[in-house]
Amino acid sequence: MKKILYIASIAAIVAAISSCSKDEFTDSIFDTNIPVVDPTKSTYEFDQWLYDNFLVPYNVDVKYHFDFASSDMNFQLTPADYNRSQLLAHFIRYLFYDVYTKYAGDDFMKKYGPRIFHFIGSSGYSPTTGTEVLGTASGGVKITLYNVNEMKPYSEGVTYSGEDINTLNHRYFHTMHHEFSHILHQTKSYPVTFGQVTSGSYDPINWQDRDSVWTHQNGYVTHYASSATYEDFVETLSCIITDTKHCWMNRIINAASMGVRQGDKEDILELIDSLKIDLNAPNSHWNDFTLYEESEYNDETGEYESTERYVLDEHRLIGGDYQVVNKEATAYVAQYKYKMFRKFTSFEDDFLPWVSISSDEKLTGINAMLKKIDIATKWYTENWGLHAFELRSEVNARQDNINNFLNEITIYELK
Repeated sequence: MKKILYIASIAAIVAAISSCSKDEFTDSIFDTNIPVVDPTKSTYEFDQWLYDNFLVPYNVDVKYHFDFASSDMNFQLTPADYNRSQLLAHFIRYLFYDVYTKYAGDDFMKKYGPRIFHFIGSSGYSPTTGTEVLGTASGGVKITLYNVNEMKPYSEGVTYSGEDINTLNHRYFHTMHHEFSHILHQTKSYPVTFGQVTSGSYDPINWQDRDSVWTHQNGYVTHYASSATYEDFVETLSCIITDTKHCWMNRIINAASMGVRQGDKEDILELIDSLKIDLNAPNSHWNDFTLYEESEYNDETGEYESTERYVLDEHRLIGGDYQVVNKEATAYVAQYKYKMFRKFTSFEDDFLPWVSISSDEKLTGINAMLKKIDIATKWYTENWGLHAFELRSEVNARQDNINNFLNEITIYELK
């Protein structure tokens, strides 16, 4: 009996499909003349621009109106400024979407890009942890960007300086590449070997208490990278694409300051070359730097006792091979006469090296950083056909052209 009913059901479905295939389509019961963008709204011109530049090509909704239901209730937030929202949208198209599209093809961002951008005017500050949220990603679908109202406002003839570009990278584009890399690795997993490089030192609770010296000397590109393996992975890629030469050389010098493993010197120089950093550049801080030796004051002896940790400063040479400056401060300042980075492991030409070559397998620092960069960039290329250093060069070129780009855009006033 069950078999008969089953066969009868299949026959009924086939008959229904056959019947439907003969139906003729009629006009829609809905009014198809209603425009997608409401021309009566005071924001119509910008809304139409978003429709043409984000929704149509990438199926992306840019939410610049304050959306209470989509906001984080843990923060006291304010809406994003209308003109600054337009400027940020132009920057996102020029410095983010167009970059990936150029190197990965027209369909890449259509398939893998976020579906929603949510602009928030104010900061996402947490008084509990003392940290500031610059952006978040939700389920690989939505990216929320905070602090939009802190952007340099647009006006006719406005120019963006290098400092302004650095602010854009820090507050928005580092976050965007970070969150987008999350979307990519959630689609295709990154290698387990990445997390094994520094597996014993991740701290998801107190990462914000770590200083940059500890961070770099333990093989992490940023404080946040030391919070978890997956954050470390995307921070590594995002730093390659967005961080300045100054930032990278600070990172490399700190990471190498406790010693360099045998065989790593050439890899360090190759990394610097990939970042397009000129080691012989005049007036560059990496050829005139000071290593701080952090110290703790001993009440019993009245002396500062070294903790043998180093940080970077840009003080000029006062004289002599070595000089202690400002002993009353909380740290000695060690100034070395021969401190050019290009001589960092060399005795040639009577230059004294400031860092030693070691066979110590316990050294992490620059060795761990090099390993992570190698794993992350290979994954990027093998899985997505993307080259992180190539993207970096493209982003830098576009940033150098940013003021010409600003002359070409239109910022619409409220009607």
